[in-house]
Amino acid sequence: MADLYEEIVKLKAEGRSGALATIIGTEGSTPRETGAKMLVREDGTILGTIGGGGLEGQVIRDALMVIGEERPRTVHYDLTGMEAAGAAGMICGGVLDIYIEPVIPTPTVFIFGGGHISLFVARIGAMAGFQVAVIDDRAEFASKERFPEARQVIAEKFSLVFPRLQVNRSSYLVIVTRGHADDQEVLEWALTTEARYIGMIGSRKKIRTLYRNLEEKGIAPERLERVFAPIGLDIGALTPEEIAVAIVGQLIQVRRESLTPRQAPGKGCMG
Repeated sequence: MADLYEEIVKLKAEGRSGALATIIGTEGSTPRETGAKMLVREDGTILGTIGGGGLEGQVIRDALMVIGEERPRTVHYDLTGMEAAGAAGMICGGVLDIYIEPVIPTPTVFIFGGGHISLFVARIGAMAGFQVAVIDDRAEFASKERFPEARQVIAEKFSLVFPRLQVNRSSYLVIVTRGHADDQEVLEWALTTEARYIGMIGSRKKIRTLYRNLEEKGIAPERLERVFAPIGLDIGALTPEEIAVAIVGQLIQVRRESLTPRQAPGKGCMG
């Protein structure tokens, strides 16, 4: 049991997801007793067991759904029929209830830039269930007073902040700085991370220029394909508030998709 909880801590630290399946009720002959647990990782591998066989396979499938939905559920499994018992690969004729709960660190959105759009991305992002961190090199734009929703606000040169940020596979990076040079600096660093999402604001001309600069520095074009640029869903957004809605909408879209790597679309809200 200790190994199982240690693995949960490890998953969260790495920004990975899983689901914990616990038998909460049994009746009749069942493969394991109440309280038995199994951890299902996002790749379908497991630690622990709730009985093996086809039953365990079904629990894994249900657990993967729980991971994707980020919502717990209680599932009733009936092994009373000969067909069900045979499919489970065991001589059992009971029924059992299994509680499956997601094991997910809350996702964090790192907002680079403290301007008008960032104000609303932070506010709407927090409402949507993201932890928020804001980074800007200007103290007047990076303060808790300006961003009360943020868990972390850092006023420091971007390059000095990068090593301190705990970016993992549950991280979302939103690049909305005040200038091309800062955007490029942040994007170049972002491409070295495991972040689930990287989005950058800007016109198509600006994006082409930055991409060309990075390619000249040796960054392969394929690596740039993971970037959502122009950033945000294409909803015709114009105002800072509307653009923030488009950005957070895209964060939600990516969050609710499969956990496998995804290529960014070719069009966003700032195109």
